[in-house]
Amino acid sequence: MLFPDRGINIEREVDVINPRTASTVMGSLRKLSTVFSCCCSCSREPHKMATVGVSFEAKERHIVIDNGILQLTLTNPGGLITGIRYNGIDNLLEVLNKEGNRGYWDLVWNEPQGSGIFDVIEGTHFELVYQDETQIEVSFTRKWEPSLQGKHVPLNIDKRFVVLCGCSGFYTYGIYEHLEGWPDFDMAETRVAFKLRKDKFHYMAIAGDRQRFMPMPEDRMPNRSQKLAYPEAVLLTNPINNELKAEVDDKYQYSCEDKDIKVHGWICFKPPVGFWQITPSNEFRTGGPVKQELTSHVGPTTLAMFMSAHYAGVDLVPKFRNGEYWKKVFGPVFIYLNSAMDDTDPRVLWEDAKLQAQTEMDSWPYQFPVSEDFQKSEQRGSVIGRLLVQDKYINDDYLYANAAFVGLALPGEPGSWQRECKGYQFWTMADDEGNFSIHNVRTGDYNLYAWVPGFIGDYKLEITLTITSGNQIDLGDLIYEPPRDGPTLWEIGIPDRSAAEFFIPDPNPNFVNRLYVNHRDRFRQYGLWERYAELYPDSDLIYTIGVSDYTKDWFFAHVTRKIGDNSHQPTTWQIKFHLNTIDKTGMYKLRVALASATLSELQIRFNNPTLNRPHFTTTLIGRDNSIARHGIHGLYWLFHVDVHSSWLVAGDNTIYLTQTRCQSPFQGIMYDYIRMEGPPCQQNRVTH
Repeated sequence: MLFPDRGINIEREVDVINPRTASTVMGSLRKLSTVFSCCCSCSREPHKMATVGVSFEAKERHIVIDNGILQLTLTNPGGLITGIRYNGIDNLLEVLNKEGNRGYWDLVWNEPQGSGIFDVIEGTHFELVYQDETQIEVSFTRKWEPSLQGKHVPLNIDKRFVVLCGCSGFYTYGIYEHLEGWPDFDMAETRVAFKLRKDKFHYMAIAGDRQRFMPMPEDRMPNRSQKLAYPEAVLLTNPINNELKAEVDDKYQYSCEDKDIKVHGWICFKPPVGFWQITPSNEFRTGGPVKQELTSHVGPTTLAMFMSAHYAGVDLVPKFRNGEYWKKVFGPVFIYLNSAMDDTDPRVLWEDAKLQAQTEMDSWPYQFPVSEDFQKSEQRGSVIGRLLVQDKYINDDYLYANAAFVGLALPGEPGSWQRECKGYQFWTMADDEGNFSIHNVRTGDYNLYAWVPGFIGDYKLEITLTITSGNQIDLGDLIYEPPRDGPTLWEIGIPDRSAAEFFIPDPNPNFVNRLYVNHRDRFRQYGLWERYAELYPDSDLIYTIGVSDYTKDWFFAHVTRKIGDNSHQPTTWQIKFHLNTIDKTGMYKLRVALASATLSELQIRFNNPTLNRPHFTTTLIGRDNSIARHGIHGLYWLFHVDVHSSWLVAGDNTIYLTQTRCQSPFQGIMYDYIRMEGPPCQQNRVTH
């Protein structure tokens, strides 16, 4: 096949690698000195590392940027990424695809009440915004005007690409702007996608323990696979590589929390080349540090996700109304390329990519972007302080908020950061003594939020912080008082916003992804929701306080029960506990923290399962779809139930938890933590 405008013949020979050779690949890593990659911090001092300049050529239909290490080809004026030449490979992108389906920015949007529109963003104007011997930055813009209403999203979009001298990769960032008075719209997703050559890239790496040889895209076709419960999941029945037969492939099995999406990508073995997407900061992502996103999947495809409704639903779809003004910079993200000697274990490319990711994070915020909309370090501010926890039913002294997540986000209510999707967020983790430092914060107004593993609820500092250039705000000691009315009578789980500590069954042996066998992320196996009915064929889960073990006896998801071929029914779980006496003068409290909810309703009844009107209901909540998408959590929900003493008895008690919605197998909830509290100063204790 001919590469456009070059007339170079590309030989395509598919080298399918047997996964059994992985044991060799996973052997001891050789020295990183064998990797030919960026030799210095190309993002910190681009003007000091140059040995060969960066060249630029504008053709009629393409823009070509070359720094002697790589050559980047973009369409003119669209700004689609059509070619990446590196290490003797004429194009790392899939040349069998059309130019608009190789590397591109895209978004999904809709008018209010309208259906979603998928838009590959093509510029209408090209500009060389900066050029010298060490750096080239190019811009591809698409302006909106009233004649485009209904045809294009009402945004001005500026896509930027930066190539630095001596740097083994390139950067891309985007600037989106909605002007005052423009039409209303919703934006469900925006990202950068790369489709790599399927004859070259077969090995995917998204974490140290999440790496594998992947199926070919053809393996997902009807003649080679069987569609499962939803289109993204297929069973490989006749894959090109027979070693993958009877495995499940589903892109959602490779999701990650945003805080962990630093570097991911693919490895080509002949020659050894790595293609990596590095995200040095999460400030431009939405939903906070534990929001889950897609990374890489069969294609071979690599994604830089900036915004989506994944694992959250419509709560994380920004809605622009009443002609509001909005502007945001997404990125820059770094596309890093590395290579190794022919006789070097290709896994060393992953280790090198991790080192480069750390270099990029240490260099943030970058100094080289030309746009004034991307604030440099001297334009930003910082916030420091210490967070302590006060819970007198645990300890009379203040407790350190060890490993607390502390962040800045747009002003709102406590916990609103997890649904915030228009502004910037800046998060850090407190040290063992609760100290935190949030640096390189863009100027603007923020609230400070936090949540502490081991404690329920959300902290919010009840003042608005105004960040200005160069200032540091020292908040001193802050005290979080988590929700608490009385002593703990009993508890189930760990308050960490995840269901991971509960019982996660082995998958059906007919629907296995071998990557997650005996893996800490075993919850990513397909079809686990169906195992509930197999474990509880005749009756639902019963958990006895003081006898049961939540790691073995509490199923990780409260799901429906399948009846026949297509019907499902609600399920009711029971919690049994004993009280020696009842305090008739005080109010008991049940705290129910949910890690996930999908079109579900939790009803709670005390000691009467047939009570027509439940003592408590959440009403219909949630659209995070975490059960179907193999996530151990979605959005966090916390409910406080006042429990009247008349609902309880001295002796044995039962709480009935019913998830009432049952139109599909994916309606359900995941519990994070449940706690029963006695009235204030209550001295009753559960008998074992």
